[in-house]
Amino acid sequence: MDRLDNTVRPYAWGSITAIPRLLGVEPTGEPQAEMWMGAHPGAPSGTARGPLNQVIDQAPERELGPAAVAKFGPRLPFLLKILAAVAPLSLQVHPDLAQAKEGYEEEERRGIPIDAGHRNYKDANHKPELICALTEFDGLCGFRSPGAAADLLAGLDVDSLKPYVDLLHAHPEEAALREVLTAVLTADREEMAHTVTETAAACARLGGAYTPYAGIAHHYPGDPGVIAAMLLNHVQLQPGEALFLGAGVPHAYLSGLGVEIMANSDNVLRCGLTPKHVDVPELLRIVRFEASDPGVLRPEASPDGEEVYETPIDEFRLSRYALPAGAAPRDLTRATPQILLCTAGTVQAGEFTLSPGESVFVPAAEHAEVSGPGTIFRATVVV
Repeated sequence: MDRLDNTVRPYAWGSITAIPRLLGVEPTGEPQAEMWMGAHPGAPSGTARGPLNQVIDQAPERELGPAAVAKFGPRLPFLLKILAAVAPLSLQVHPDLAQAKEGYEEEERRGIPIDAGHRNYKDANHKPELICALTEFDGLCGFRSPGAAADLLAGLDVDSLKPYVDLLHAHPEEAALREVLTAVLTADREEMAHTVTETAAACARLGGAYTPYAGIAHHYPGDPGVIAAMLLNHVQLQPGEALFLGAGVPHAYLSGLGVEIMANSDNVLRCGLTPKHVDVPELLRIVRFEASDPGVLRPEASPDGEEVYETPIDEFRLSRYALPAGAAPRDLTRATPQILLCTAGTVQAGEFTLSPGESVFVPAAEHAEVSGPGTIFRATVVV
């Protein structure tokens, strides 16, 4: 196995202290938003054998195993992260696999540069995600029912929100959500900025269920995404709880520290809370306009102590082990590639001693024993 040297991305919404605190190092004074573990070409993990993407490229079947290569191709199909937010990430959705392929091919045909600010599809892959909380973690996930969204907006007693309240009451569920989101994102920017300012003041005054939206508006004053966010479920995860974000589900992370895993893709369509490009027509094509429970996940324990976060996709499988002191080593050998990440205590993984925030890559079928005391997350694939 290979100890990983991982890149920390300094996005503006990131915490200055959370990742350094986990790693036991001094903060740099700059935001540290995401630590990437994997073979994504944008920031591949380093190993003693070279960057992980190059290690895999040189011998994909040896590193990933024949079954994983046959199913997903000669690349690691997931990206594992530690994510630390103190400000909201952009409100966004991801396409399904067919939509991603279609959108990518269309933008390639039109000759849009891959790094263009208005390009939607950076690759032809989908991007399902799972976020597992290490601390209390706040987010938005999926639409509220139109009635619940109408009640929340009506409670603010802001005149310019009343047309949206009426729309939410007047139509079937899908049409109501579609019409209101469309109206919010296509409204006159100056008028919408005034509405958001009034809404933010009312949220701050009322508190309670409105508190998250006052915080969002503080970070994104005048942004239509503040109103769009109020159409979504607010979720507060406790440590160990998780959310799965499938295709077409609008979502945003607001604050907290967590372990995130996703299919290896950069395809994001933004709804707001961002200075970046918002392609409203394409967004409306991708969003699934259906109310849903956010579906908080709790791990399912197996007899050998593995706690698995079950999801409906195969590009990644996330689980964790709480390894007690003095217990016999656990054999985690699999015929698929793995990344093992320590998040608490001290974990012995083969020849490597891992402290919180440290990780290793385990090639397919390579012998992998771990022991504690500590907590380790295991990322792999389903074949």
